Amino acid sequence: MERLYAPWRFDYVTEEKIEGCVFCHIYQNPQDDKKLGVVFRDKNCYVVMNKYPYSPGHMMVIPNFHTDKIEELDDEVWLEISLRVKQATKMLKEVLNAEGVNLGMNLSKAAGAGIAEHVHYHVVPRWLGDTNFITTVGNTRVYPVDFAKLYEKLCESSSRYFM
Repeated sequence: MERLYAPWRFDYVTEEKIEGCVFCHIYQNPQDDKKLGVVFRDKNCYVVMNKYPYSPGHMMVIPNFHTDKIEELDDEVWLEISLRVKQATKMLKEVLNAEGVNLGMNLSKAAGAGIAEHVHYHVVPRWLGDTNFITTVGNTRVYPVDFAKLYEKLCESSSRYFM
């Protein structure tokens, strides 16, 4: 039998589960930004690393306002979110040398949202060859970098991108 060592999964299975909306919890607990992976906070939204990423550096831009409908967001909020997505994209390209970036929102369970009750934008760095047989055949992702080290690297660079 082959074994895939994935120590970061231990935190997932043993940590205390957040009650209610996870994104509202993150917004309401700025004192826990490091633990929660928040890279940047602003008046209307925040940027957080995805705790269960598609690829290293996968971030999300999340409005502070709880809603599952983008049409309920004020234009000011929408514009700020859009700006932060643009800045996060630049950051991933320059800091992580991402060769491409996937951007997207899944609005509702029917559209594939994992957390459907609170809209959020995905900013996913991509590299040529970042999927291989283990993703395709084994339906498994290999995460090639320590989450905490990557978080620190992005936080150290964040002031150059989020202004």
